[in-house]
Amino acid sequence: MLCAMPKLAAFPKAYMHELCRDGSMSVEAWLEIAAGLEIDGVEWYAGFLENAERANWARFRKAAAARGLEVPMLCCSPDFTHPDEAFRAAEIDKQRGWVDMAAELGAGYCRVLSGQRRPEVSRDDGLRHAADSIEACLPHAERRGVTLILENHYKDDFWEYPEFAQHADVFCDLVDRIDHPRFAVNFDPSNALLAGEDPLELLRRVKGRVATMHASDRYLAEGTLEDLRREESGAEGYAGRLRHGEIGKGLNDYDAIFAELRSVGFDGWVSIEDGVEGVEQLRRSAAFLRAKFAQHWNGA
Repeated sequence: MLCAMPKLAAFPKAYMHELCRDGSMSVEAWLEIAAGLEIDGVEWYAGFLENAERANWARFRKAAAARGLEVPMLCCSPDFTHPDEAFRAAEIDKQRGWVDMAAELGAGYCRVLSGQRRPEVSRDDGLRHAADSIEACLPHAERRGVTLILENHYKDDFWEYPEFAQHADVFCDLVDRIDHPRFAVNFDPSNALLAGEDPLELLRRVKGRVATMHASDRYLAEGTLEDLRREESGAEGYAGRLRHGEIGKGLNDYDAIFAELRSVGFDGWVSIEDGVEGVEQLRRSAAFLRAKFAQHWNGA
């Protein structure tokens, strides 16, 4: 199957606190760092403090373009599984606003999630709430020329509970409930590992609907996945034992992953989620992925 080579973006995983909480790093400073990498674009995050001024969105698009970078994807975290209908309605409004942000940034893709896996929400109710909420956002996304991408997520940095659709059976059920040309999948192999599952098994089930991908290589600094399970609920953000490692150094089999994606003609964006140990780590991850693109898409 003939297809173009994927494009490479990066997400500022190392600078989330600085960009989203204390403001000690500006968006322009992050773009300067990104411009020094061998990448094609930057994945945006809705929670950047400077996004609060809507006039900045078009300015950021121009600032990225001036550095030779596209903004292909917007990362945001709607919480559609809350049992309160008014809460879900507010989240739908937020998601529509994030779609507007994506469009003004020039991003063709905007993430959606199911929501938090609250103990009081049943599987059936969670699936229904999430599907109904995502479907409520799709007409607006279509009007703005944006595709909503559902990620097999682990846990947002600022959530109390893990993702409702963290596990493959729930995730695939949710994907199967939504049939719309502006709805697709953002595949993250490391999140499948954290669910105690095989990333390739999940990929084979959804590969025909994958439009974008997160590339990372998570690992546990200590303990086991069972230890992580005991710590992941009831506290904001990620457990302390969880680490983002350098891509190609962890448990993911990128040759097998890219072979599966190449088999269905994937030519979308792959966004790097690492660099927490410094820019050089991010640079090495980019070089690893570039080499794998050339290996698997060469001559396409």
